[in-house]
Order: sequence, then structure tokens, then C-alpha cells
Amino acid sequence: MPFEPPPRRKSRVVSIGPVKIGGGHPVSVQSMTNTVTADTAATLRQINALAQAGCQIARVAVPDEQTVQSLPVLLAESPLPIVADIHFDYKLALGAIKSGVHGLRLNPGNIGSSARVREVARAAKDAGIPIRIGVNGGSLEKALLQKYGGVTPEALTESALGQAELLEKAGFSDIKISLKTSDVPRTVAAYQMLAKLCDYPMHIGLTEAGPPGRGGLRSAVALGILFYQGIGDTMRVSLTGDPIEEVRAAKEILNALHISPLPFDLISCPTCGRSGIDVAALIAQVESALSGLVPKKPLKIAVMGCAVNGPGEAREADFGIAGGRGEGLLFAKGEIIGKYREEELVGKLAEAVRRGMG
Repeated sequence: MPFEPPPRRKSRVVSIGPVKIGGGHPVSVQSMTNTVTADTAATLRQINALAQAGCQIARVAVPDEQTVQSLPVLLAESPLPIVADIHFDYKLALGAIKSGVHGLRLNPGNIGSSARVREVARAAKDAGIPIRIGVNGGSLEKALLQKYGGVTPEALTESALGQAELLEKAGFSDIKISLKTSDVPRTVAAYQMLAKLCDYPMHIGLTEAGPPGRGGLRSAVALGILFYQGIGDTMRVSLTGDPIEEVRAAKEILNALHISPLPFDLISCPTCGRSGIDVAALIAQVESALSGLVPKKPLKIAVMGCAVNGPGEAREADFGIAGGRGEGLLFAKGEIIGKYREEELVGKLAEAVRRGMG
């Protein structure tokens, strides 16, 4: 029997363009461009690359009026809905809304007076776009830092609910919330706490997680815990460097938890002194050989190096290789379909997958 992911926390629904968030809709993957947003050519190249990688929502920084003026070009040509990231200046938020962005990310508490909050909320409501309250451990209100003695789950949660209250009082309720720090236990505890206190959909992730290797692992731990508890409606894996790596990491996390399977779930043994074939080289060749293929349903592919666990894992997969000395058995749907020399295995596997897809 396939493992089913845990039931999702119930929440209200908001829409970022065509993407529905919350209310049991599929978890969506977000990333943020790291180009200068006003350089529309470079930013569009990056957004297109993100879309090709499987990203569903793109966020862009909007730090000044020049960037606001560039938004209509991005919006006209972007394959993804765009969220404008705004801080401090409520006029930038108003300009971004007028430009037609699909959502805002801001903290109502840092854009000025309650009158200005009401003005932004009214404009967002008239435009039919949601606002994400993005609470970050690095920019918590001083009063909360003093009250709780630092960045604590309680401080993060109180900040988020206080910001949400500002919008609700302004008559705006299309809200989603994120609570991010770079610390795994603190971030997880904050989301767990908030999940019990409201029905806002949640954007989950760590902030300043680090470079792809370390940051991806830290994010997988935090997001894996939350998703396994049914918490999280949309996500970003925040990594230093190319944002394409964020999308790849997010897709792997969702695949590992059976929330959103990849077309091919590739597994391979860690190798040891018993390995009779070059597993590392073979799995790289398998990834290349299957690139571009789109099966009707997700397929599990196993590449194993010896006779200890190899036959069992290969048999349990949809297609698998169980290595021997310079050769290997090829399995399809639990049955051995042939024994081949090491140099033939990848080609034979790809042939079997293509036949199985047809």
C-alpha cells in the first residue's frame, strides 16, 4: 500500500493569480529572483528558468519607484504570477498593486500609520489580491524583543497575529502568514504555535538557511517536520545563490514526503566494498537518460550495487538495476527482464521505461 501523507491543517483559501493556496489545495513552490528587478530582461530570464524548473510563484524585490515602473513589463511577459516584496514605503505597495501584481509580501507594522495600512489594505481588496505577512526573526519589533527576551516562538507568533489584526481592522482578510528564522527548532515551534491560533494559510520555510548543500538540508528538516504534521500551504527553500536550486530542493522535499511526487523518484545505494558496478556513474547516466520523459504517473527507479539489498529494492521499484560484478539484473514491475553488461544497463533501463510509459 502506498504511504499517504498526513491530513493537512484546515485553512482559508487565498489566490496568487491562478494558484490557490490553503484549503487543501496542492502545496505550491515559490522562489524569489535575485536579479535587479528593474532589469526586466534579466529578471524575466530568471523567472522563465524558475518556471521550467517547476516553480509556481515568483517573488520580486520592489525597493524603489523605478522598480514599480518596471513591473508592468514583467507582468505582461512573466509565465508565473508575481508577488511584490515591499518594505517601509506604503507608496511602493500602492504602486505595485496599481501595476497589477498578483500579491504583496509586507509587514503592515513597518509601512507607517494605521491610515496608510488601511489605504494599502483597501487597494489590495479592490484589486482582489492577498497579502502575506512575512515575520522574520531578524526584524522583529523592539517591544516584542524586550517582552520575550529575544526571538522566541511566542514573539514571532504575537508579531504575526498583531500584524494580521491591523489588516483585519482595515477590512482585509485575504491574508497568509510566514514566521521565519534561520533556526530549525525555533521556526518549527513558531509555526506549530500559530497553527493552533488561526486559520490563515501558511507560507513555510527557513530564512537565511545557507548555501544549497547545508541550507537544503536544514530546510528539509524544518519543512519535513511541519509538512508531516499537516502544516504548510506554500513554501520556499531560501538558499544562497541560484534560485533554481531552491526549486529543485523544494521539489525533492515534497517528493520525499509523497506530497507532490516527481515524475521519477530515483533511489540508489550509498555503495560499499561489495559494489560490483559503478553506482555513482550509473545513477548520473540514468538521470540524464530519463530527462525530458514524462510518465503518466510517477515511477520509482532503483540503481543498486550488490546482492545484499539490490534485488529487493530493484524488485520493489517500478524499474530497477541490481548490480553484480561488471553486470546487473534489470527488473521491471518486480520481474527480472534480463541480465546485461554494466555498459548496457542504462540503455536497457531507459528502453524498458519508455515501453512501460507507452
